[in-house]
Amino acid sequence: MAGGGGGGRASAQRRAALAALITLLLLASLAFLLSATGTASAPNSAPFRLAAIRRHAEDHAAVLAAYAAQARKLSAASASQTESFLSISGHLSSLSSRISLSTVALLEKETRGQIKRARALAGAAKEAFDTQSKIQKLSDTVFAVDQQLLRARRAGLLNSRIAAGSTPKSLHCLVMRLLEARLANASAIPDDPPVPPPQFTDPALYHYAIFSDNVLAVSVVVASAARAAAEPARHVFHVVTAPMYLPAFRVWFARRPPPLGTHVQLLAVSDFPFLNASASPVIRQIEDGNRDVPLLDYLRFYLPEMFPALRRVVLLEDDVVVQRDLAGLWRVDLGGKVNAALETCFGGFRRYGKHINFSDPAVQERFNPRACAWSYGLNVFDLQAWRRDQCTQRFHQLMEMNENGTLWDPASVLPAGLMTFYGNTRPLDKSWHVMGLGYNPHIRPEDIKGAAVIHFNGNMKPWLDVAFNQYKHLWTKYVDTEMEFLTLCNFGL
Repeated sequence: MAGGGGGGRASAQRRAALAALITLLLLASLAFLLSATGTASAPNSAPFRLAAIRRHAEDHAAVLAAYAAQARKLSAASASQTESFLSISGHLSSLSSRISLSTVALLEKETRGQIKRARALAGAAKEAFDTQSKIQKLSDTVFAVDQQLLRARRAGLLNSRIAAGSTPKSLHCLVMRLLEARLANASAIPDDPPVPPPQFTDPALYHYAIFSDNVLAVSVVVASAARAAAEPARHVFHVVTAPMYLPAFRVWFARRPPPLGTHVQLLAVSDFPFLNASASPVIRQIEDGNRDVPLLDYLRFYLPEMFPALRRVVLLEDDVVVQRDLAGLWRVDLGGKVNAALETCFGGFRRYGKHINFSDPAVQERFNPRACAWSYGLNVFDLQAWRRDQCTQRFHQLMEMNENGTLWDPASVLPAGLMTFYGNTRPLDKSWHVMGLGYNPHIRPEDIKGAAVIHFNGNMKPWLDVAFNQYKHLWTKYVDTEMEFLTLCNFGL
């Protein structure tokens, strides 16, 4: 790590040099266009043509000489490009010195030919240098991910996160491999188009939201849902991740496209400008240093703002497997309520009193501790009813009240959901969602077989070695084993 600072300064100098070179090229091109316009207005003026041609030759010679200097710095592989830059630059400088009124007619054709070659070569160089800039950004991302793991190790957090199934070493290895693949071939994996495909905003299609930094788990959710669907091309998955993981997701889905025509939109938190400290107490608390608030988990409370064109969205966790066509969820009658979810209470267990601090008077006034709790994993949200009932604003009020973490543990997103959608949740039939495959080894096989969605909630995630053997195959059969990085990262699939 000691050389990291020097590498950062060198990278900054390189980027500054590239910016200067590109600016020089643009200025030279602008000068060419302006002078060409002037020449057209006085086509018979030899002195004017002489000055214009000399200026063009000198400008392009300077640009190519600068590119030659930059090409020398990049690598030995640029030797041929360096030679081309210097050769044409020398020709232009020589021609410029030979131009006079008596020779302008003879040299004009040769000079303009050299200038044309120079512009083409400089344009190609600019594209290459732009690619170098993108690669540098990806290098910075790789460094940031690596530093995140290093900080976790130093803080003694790595083992606890692995036990919780969040970021085991194999998953970190996979992310690093994907980022390295992007670095090696940045131009082959384009960013999203500036205008999203119409399917992403078509309310007549079946839309899902997944918030995750686990690219392997997300790929399984998408693959299993696509294979279970009667009409896969009508299913659209909106995947939201942290900006540092977005390039890895892009590489995965570029190399292993969604099956059967299913649509996947990859998004980062930075794609939503309304998510800022002035508008969101979640962002403000995180920026104020509250590290207990997991941003990706809390983004689910902004679904209507993220997808303003949609009317209904199904929220899926990244530790589920879809076994049956979910199109029927768009025909479930929510009875005017905002949320449909699996209720989890039985007897005196899993009720509101377990999740929320009822010693607080504000909680006692608003909620019943005996109210039945429900689960995330598979949720149907009516976004029109959400907007009508201003649920996002209600969530903001609750976050403000819990700024000190006295109402619920901010590391858990479920209590915030229970309070935000209190009295506004309709129970889903149990056949839609079977839970517990990450902690309960005694689930009845017939319940698992008949479930539309099985949920590996708990610490024994299916991508971990500690997963239950009797359940793990239900997840691994949807893993795309053609992705070579899985073997390199020692996934025991």
